[in-house]
Amino acid sequence: TIAAIAYKTSIGQPIVYPRADLSYAENFLYMMHAKPTEPYKVDPVLAHSLEVILILHADHEQNASTSTVRIAGSSQANPYACVAAGIASLWGPAHGGANEAVLRMLQEIGSVENIPECVRRAKDKDDNFRLMGFGHRVYKNYDPRAKLMREMCHRVLRQKKIEDPLLDIAMELEKVALEDEYFVKRKLYPNVDFYSGIVLRALGIPVEMYTVLFAVGRTPGWVSQWLEMSSEPVPRIGRPRQMYMGDTEREFESLKQREPAENVHVDVYGEARPARTISVHYQPGATHE
Repeated sequence: TIAAIAYKTSIGQPIVYPRADLSYAENFLYMMHAKPTEPYKVDPVLAHSLEVILILHADHEQNASTSTVRIAGSSQANPYACVAAGIASLWGPAHGGANEAVLRMLQEIGSVENIPECVRRAKDKDDNFRLMGFGHRVYKNYDPRAKLMREMCHRVLRQKKIEDPLLDIAMELEKVALEDEYFVKRKLYPNVDFYSGIVLRALGIPVEMYTVLFAVGRTPGWVSQWLEMSSEPVPRIGRPRQMYMGDTEREFESLKQREPAENVHVDVYGEARPARTISVHYQPGATHE
């Protein structure tokens, strides 16, 4: 409800309240797209697709945002503050903004004909271009969520009778990457973010709401993490261990024993010259440069 209200407010439309006869996913689509001046019927296929997206993006293991929620919660902060901390972590492009980055990458590629060149650039370590939506810190094989997302992507586009050229680019890019030794050797397979951006676009969700939807799917898990922590008989504040990788011992030399560094003055032309000490005597009413 909060996410839908924020969206309606951002585009200057009246807030639409939820209905008791609709499911969670149906209500979200209803509150996002309905208007008080005209009827709106939620497509069950689209509602089911959104429900699957929320489940596939659900909280799992100790990722960046979940760990942030737990660290904040360990100080006995209230759940609202902890969820806000998780959202702040999720907002980063390397975390919750991944599907948005995939969409921008597909738009940058432009057409299927440009894929070989983009793959070549991605393999060049001196090139800044990167293929987004490939690889995962946990899944070292094909992400099982990506397969479901791909099937759902086709289902949604068929239901809405949309021909999205980005889907053609994504499918061909996936095919090329899965057959390329560079990606296979490094186990860089498509992940859940690879197709989710296309699905969300087909559902009428604007790009700026992608991370918001991600947070909606993650919030039940975050709250569960907070509840688990709050039920502990002896609450303990989180303190991640930090490993010092510097020198174990260094000789100390007192200031009197150190050689004084040469005072260097850099002028406006960038030339280094020995600094000179200038004494200026101020007189009342005089102008000094």
